[in-house]
Amino acid sequence: QVQLVESGGGLVQPGGSLRLSCGVSGSLDYYAIGWFRQAPGKEREGIVCISNSDGSTYSANSVKGRFTGSRDNVKNTVYLQMNSLKPEDTAVYYCAAGPPQYGGCLYGIRPASEYTYWGQGTQVTVSS
Repeated sequence: QVQLVESGGGLVQPGGSLRLSCGVSGSLDYYAIGWFRQAPGKEREGIVCISNSDGSTYSANSVKGRFTGSRDNVKNTVYLQMNSLKPEDTAVYYCAAGPPQYGGCLYGIRPASEYTYWGQGTQVTVSS
């Protein structure tokens, strides 16, 4: 079984930055990675896709230009760098791992159903 352990969530002021980390117990290079978030009363939203092969990424429109996903296969860790945070970004953030899919992250966010393993979630609160 593959386990994902998240860290880095917390309280930040609007306009601030935060970096989330997700350690993976298996060999990270075998998995595609996704970052998702869910606010109270709302559906889970895919925000960043990270491919398994070359680390290419795709960001959803809601976070494009502000959030950057990356992976370090040597450390078996994935990251989500969050800049220019807004109150609307307040949510529980999840990392997820799954088998590589045709097309990778070239064309958009992958659906949550394609991911097999999920982290426990990390609360991010953006407020003054």
